[in-house]
Amino acid sequence: MPVSHDVCIRGAGIVGRSLALLLARERLRVALVAPPPADAPRPADVRAYALSPAARTLLESLRCWPDERAATPVLDMQVFGDQGSQVRFSAAEQGVPALNWIVDVPALEQRLAEAVRYQSGIELLDAPVAAPLTVVCEGRASRTRAELGVDWQVTPYPQQAIATRLDCERPHGQVARQWFTPEGEILAFLPLDGAQGRQVAVVWSVRSERLAELLALDDGAFAARLHDISGGALGALHLGSPRAHWPLLLGRATRWVGALPGRPGESFALAGDAAHAMHPLAGQGLNVGLGDVAELARQLAARESWRSPGDLKLLRRYERARQADWLRMSLATDALQQLFSRPEAAATALRHWGMAAFEQSGPIKRRIARLAMGTG
Repeated sequence: MPVSHDVCIRGAGIVGRSLALLLARERLRVALVAPPPADAPRPADVRAYALSPAARTLLESLRCWPDERAATPVLDMQVFGDQGSQVRFSAAEQGVPALNWIVDVPALEQRLAEAVRYQSGIELLDAPVAAPLTVVCEGRASRTRAELGVDWQVTPYPQQAIATRLDCERPHGQVARQWFTPEGEILAFLPLDGAQGRQVAVVWSVRSERLAELLALDDGAFAARLHDISGGALGALHLGSPRAHWPLLLGRATRWVGALPGRPGESFALAGDAAHAMHPLAGQGLNVGLGDVAELARQLAARESWRSPGDLKLLRRYERARQADWLRMSLATDALQQLFSRPEAAATALRHWGMAAFEQSGPIKRRIARLAMGTG
């Protein structure tokens, strides 16, 4: 039976839909596999992502960048350590309009879904089909990855993330704020609702043994805990959404490309969280996933006319490029997590000295900021 698609993408989240749109623009025939919607109502999605200028450029090229209320520019980033140490990043110092943008996940997903619906060359399906290349974008719990026999190497952190939204007494001022506590926990306030907004997305990385206690608090008591850690930086706080939570881990698939078992002439590639996962403290997870999208699309667009989209030599170029980028970022975030999770006096002193030295490091600080923005 003739194959009617060049690429089959399993998973229709942000990474899967972005890839489908990029490949369809290159005149590839794409099957995008999404499970049918569940009958039960879904809980409110409280996620927000910090997207880099590189990620914004990609999404703008697809005409999927959300409006200004759903994509708040970050002009400053303030990081507070224990013993009063502090690091500050400024868009003005970097000579850029914003360090990154805090993007509301439901708004971005809606823009991508609309674009897919009207893009020729993409067929939405509820089951996989044969194609020279299958791209797995199903997230860290990918069933297809397991079916392919690809091992998922996991180092769990002794932490859980709690996410919610806060309505604040004071405007956020387009500042992203992060606190590292002496107990080894990390709290981030990410500005939402546009330049004049008073809402923030919260990601609180807490010790796993404290999760049940914190989730059992009523909304007022939970907001009071956040107020104490943040030192009242945004005044009175009120929960604006339910709380979500998930375990934190460092994860990596042992192979990101390969031949499909029992399917001669067909290959697979992993992208996004199906290939890798890291601690959210640097806010780079989706940026790295969209980097996968850009690199895989680039390799497919630049291939020789006689080369199949599933050519393994082509896919291994993608694998080498993206593994190198992920390794740099994951080593950095893991090192920070290890350093800031230790309560010992020696670790506390090292953190204090390191943050003070980094704040005064000049070119090194600028270089790290550029790398985080995807422009280094």
